[in-house]
Amino acid sequence: MSRILVVEDDPQMGALVERGLREDGYDVQLVDNGVDALIAFTAGDVDVAVVDVMLPGMTGFEVCRRMRESGSTVPVVLITARDAVEDRIFGLDSGADDYVTKPFHFGELSARIRAQIRRRASGPQPVVQIGALRLDALSVRATVRDHPFALSVKEFTLLRFFAEHLDEVLTRTEILTEVWGSPETFEPTLVDQYVSYLRKKLALADAGLRITTVRGAGYRLERTE
Repeated sequence: MSRILVVEDDPQMGALVERGLREDGYDVQLVDNGVDALIAFTAGDVDVAVVDVMLPGMTGFEVCRRMRESGSTVPVVLITARDAVEDRIFGLDSGADDYVTKPFHFGELSARIRAQIRRRASGPQPVVQIGALRLDALSVRATVRDHPFALSVKEFTLLRFFAEHLDEVLTRTEILTEVWGSPETFEPTLVDQYVSYLRKKLALADAGLRITTVRGAGYRLERTE
């Protein structure tokens, strides 16, 4: 039985989510603050976390950031009333895997949790290496010629997806589905923005790789050397 951690300070909302997830057959732990959430992550028996952004004392963004800094790879679905693109990008860069905006239908949240469980169960190849670039999925660390290559969690996930499909054209929809979990929730321009980030970093690191635009189709990772 999968264990879901729910981090929600609103008693009514927390009870509704907890009840719905238990009816779906999950083991649920409900906490109402970031400190208790981090303690639960440390215990190591969480399969997916559902975290409200507006928590007292420590925001959901901060919870995600500290989780990732500790090495946790538990999928996180953020819940928030803030649906601005900038907020979503900040949350994803903090380490979140998906985003649900209030008000939401419980069925949508449940579907996103199932998707995260499937993705975690299938699991990526532990290490992907292309020339000088090495991506270690277990530690979520990247290196170029054995030197640290600084990437946010989403940049790492996107680059790994490209690396696993070297020389293949990936559409924006495919990228949104694989990296962000849903092509409906996020605008395709989010892909363009993250591709721009990666292009700059690959060039600065002289990684021997580039991401090219295939007009009308998508993007492709290619070797330059």
